[in-house]
Amino acid sequence: MSPTPKQARQHRRKAVPTDRTKNVTSWRVEASWDHRPDDPVVIRTSDKKRARKAFRGLVAKGAYVIFQEHAGWDRWRTVDEQNGADLLAERAAEQQLATAGHPQTPVGYQPDAVDRHRSWLARMEVRAEQTAREQVEQDTRRRRLAVEVRRDARALMSPPAIVRPENRQRARHITGAQR
Repeated sequence: MSPTPKQARQHRRKAVPTDRTKNVTSWRVEASWDHRPDDPVVIRTSDKKRARKAFRGLVAKGAYVIFQEHAGWDRWRTVDEQNGADLLAERAAEQQLATAGHPQTPVGYQPDAVDRHRSWLARMEVRAEQTAREQVEQDTRRRRLAVEVRRDARALMSPPAIVRPENRQRARHITGAQR
């Protein structure tokens, strides 16, 4: 039996040369905390904005967060990685610098990019402690000198005992042969 015109004309869709890997547009956010490393938070979504927002929110809560992009067949590629606990500690150190009245961290000061505000704060606290210790030593010295001056002022204001008339020795005139 010959095919009908409808059967003869089968529709064939043209092959599009794109990646047909399943679920390629997916994003994953993994977060864990030091106090509970066995209980991580995993958020999977196809919405990149939602994933980024979750990433920022978890970083703000102090978690170690990994932002991943789906690479196909359950393989994930890391896009961004942040340690929220370090970032929170840095912000706290920056605020402590401001409240303590220490100078801000200089732009060129980078012993380690991860903890530059914390190391600067530690440095400023050591400097403040040294300054306070030096101030205490200066005050102690100043008080000691004031006590000495108060004690010795009358003696310093009066002439030495040798010069005073009551203590003056009379010169004895003797001949040259008895010297």
